[in-house]
Amino acid sequence: MNKKLLLPLALVAVALAAGAVWAWRAQTPAADPDSLTLYGNVDIRQVSLAFNASERIAELRVQEGDKVHAGDLLGRLDRRTTRLRLEQSQAQIGAQRQAVQRLKAGSRPEEIAQARASVAAAEAEAELADRQWARLQATSDATAGRGVSRQDLDSAAARRKVAQAQAEGARKALALAVAGPRREDIAQAEQQLASAQAEQALIQRQIDESELHAPMDAVVRARLLEPGDMASPQRPVYTLAITQPKWVRAWVAEADLPRLQPGMAAEVAIDSQPAARIAARLGAISSVAEFTPKTVQTPDLRTSLVYELRFVVDDAQDRLRLGMPATVHLRLAPVAAPARP
Repeated sequence: MNKKLLLPLALVAVALAAGAVWAWRAQTPAADPDSLTLYGNVDIRQVSLAFNASERIAELRVQEGDKVHAGDLLGRLDRRTTRLRLEQSQAQIGAQRQAVQRLKAGSRPEEIAQARASVAAAEAEAELADRQWARLQATSDATAGRGVSRQDLDSAAARRKVAQAQAEGARKALALAVAGPRREDIAQAEQQLASAQAEQALIQRQIDESELHAPMDAVVRARLLEPGDMASPQRPVYTLAITQPKWVRAWVAEADLPRLQPGMAAEVAIDSQPAARIAARLGAISSVAEFTPKTVQTPDLRTSLVYELRFVVDDAQDRLRLGMPATVHLRLAPVAAPARP
């Protein structure tokens, strides 16, 4: 090709390139100094649920991906053993309650009458023994000891003492029957009843804890055990992802901190739907500087010190997932004018 022809073509090409660059710059809007774009990831809180007892799992009701609401029944343990213990405890409480009522009621009229009859019989026996001893003693005194043997006189004296002691014992028994049980015995029986009731409450608590309920609205992320497995407080059964609130963690340089305030509005976009922005607000600003995480793509150097921001996202359509990359757009607060001296 003739060199004279190449020179005009090159000049035309340069002119066209320059015109294209000028047109692109003219159509591209200038960066807004009052807006800020941050890059981060979706953060969803999780909770691990476990039974607070060691027993075989009898039933699990939900699977991975199921939505659950606060209070929903998720699973149940085998409760046959604890129900038998509860019935045994109820029987013990009934028996102890009757014992307390019997002590508080005191002696029955029939028991007091029986004690009075025993006193009367013992006193009659004592009176008879006293008379027999008196006759033998009188005979012995009248005959200078020759009319009654010493052995008969000692036996009559011994029977007299025994009868008197028995009569005194009968009178004490009557007094106890009239007075009724001691306050200490009643208090002891009441404490035993309270102990049995506490044992029943403990067993009932174990029955209640044999059911696993959702503590909040969430989505089942993992089902870790199956019916027939031995559950324990150390073995989680489900892992739940808390759907509300959702967070986006992003990082900002120190130069932009003065224009950020907790509660300011923001918008969150994801790569699959960049135009469908989700409303959010700035929830918290970290008070500690850190190095930019390697998973965060920002125009700044990765080794720059930044501050973590947590944005609360109103994800009503449940589009965000744990760990998903997200872009945060927000308007910065105006910079305060320096005070005049």
